[in-house]
Amino acid sequence: MNKSYSELVKYKEFEDRLKYLMMHGVVGASTFGFDRHINQRFYASYEWRRARDQVISRDNGCDLGVPGYEIHGSLLIHHINPMGVNDIVHGEEWIFDPEYLITTTNKTHNAIHFSDLSLINKPFVERKPGDTKLW
Repeated sequence: MNKSYSELVKYKEFEDRLKYLMMHGVVGASTFGFDRHINQRFYASYEWRRARDQVISRDNGCDLGVPGYEIHGSLLIHHINPMGVNDIVHGEEWIFDPEYLITTTNKTHNAIHFSDLSLINKPFVERKPGDTKLW
């Protein structure tokens, strides 16, 4: 394992966590290809649903587990280290271990896989009187 939740939480800022997780993937690169049915069965399993629920609870439903980045729509659980067909077929325990999982939104998930910070919404900045001045 290259990366872990224990290491991730050392980064307090959302963008720092995102940079830690970036995978530098390529758009259109095959992940499971013709073996897609294997990971679909995995994601429907009781073990996965239990691990998923634990991670969502641990992260308080926040994107990358960062307070203030609550997810109000659908969310994903991201494997911090890439999971492959052999990991599922051989029943590797780490694929269910919350130490190697994190809660994300779809946009954040794509930003992680394709290392594209432009996919992420900018944090809300509260407006104040007089902040419309250019200089």
